[in-house]
Amino acid sequence: MLWRCRQFTFSFPRPALVMGIVNVTPDSFWDGGHFREASHAVRHALELVGDGADLLDIGGESTRPGAQPVSVAEELDRVLPVIEALVSQVSVPISVDTRKPEVARAALAAGASIVNDVGAARSDSELWNCVAAAGAGYIAMHLQGDPASMQDAPQYDDVVTTVLGFFKDRLQGLAAAGVNPDQVVLDPGIGFGKNLGHNLDLLAHLHTLKSPGRPLLIGVSRKSFMGTLLGIEASQRLSAGLACTHWALREGASIFRTHDVSATVQGLRMTEALLARSQSSQPA
Repeated sequence: MLWRCRQFTFSFPRPALVMGIVNVTPDSFWDGGHFREASHAVRHALELVGDGADLLDIGGESTRPGAQPVSVAEELDRVLPVIEALVSQVSVPISVDTRKPEVARAALAAGASIVNDVGAARSDSELWNCVAAAGAGYIAMHLQGDPASMQDAPQYDDVVTTVLGFFKDRLQGLAAAGVNPDQVVLDPGIGFGKNLGHNLDLLAHLHTLKSPGRPLLIGVSRKSFMGTLLGIEASQRLSAGLACTHWALREGASIFRTHDVSATVQGLRMTEALLARSQSSQPA
C-alpha cells in the first residue's frame, strides 16, 4: 500500500509515521499562542523534525471544541510564512491543516505536499480538485458538525459503522474528483464530534476501520476524552495519550499526529521492536 504526496511516497507496512503539530494560532487548546509568530513556529517545527517527526502539520485555524472560524486572509497570513520558510530547511513533507480550498491551493503553491482536511464531510469538490491537480496527499477526517458545535451532545446509532461508511463514501467522492486512492489517508477524527464512549469505541475497533484499504491516521494528543475518563488536565495527559497510541499501533494505525513528538517516536519504536520480536519468536 502506497501513500503518494507529490514528490514523497510512503510504502506500507513500514515503521509508523509521526506527524508533528505546529499550530500558528492564538486559541488552540494545547499550544495556542505559543507559536503564533512565524519565527517561533518555524523554530518549533525544526525542533520537531530534530525529535524525529516524519511530517509536519501547519495549522492556522483552531479546530478545538467551540472554536470560531477565521477568514481566508487571516489563515493565509498565519500559515504561508511558516510553510515558505520551512520548505527550504526540512526534507520531510509539510501538511497544511485547513478546510478552505483557497488556503490549500496557496499552501501547495508554497511547497506543502499534503492537505489535512477536518472538513472532509464537505458537499463541494473544490478542495478535492485542488488536491487532484497538485497530486498532493490528502487526509480525510470524520467530523460530526463543525468545531463550534461538535461537542454539543454528539449522537450516533453506531459510531464505528458511521465512520466506516463515511470513509467509503469519501473515497468514492475523491475518486470522482480525480484524487487517486494512493493519495488518501483516513482519520476517524478522535475527539471531533464524539463523546468518551464514541472515542473508546473507535479506538477499540480500528481493525474494522482498516477495511477500505487505506492508511489510518490517529490523533489523540492531549485530547479531552482522556480528561473525562481520568479526571486529568491537558498537561497531565501524555501517558494516557501514549497508551492510546500504542494500542492503535497494534490495531493497525500507521500515522500518529501529536504535539509530543519525541515521546511518541520513542514509544512507537519500542512497541514496534517488541511486536517484531514477539512475531518472530512464535512457534511454527
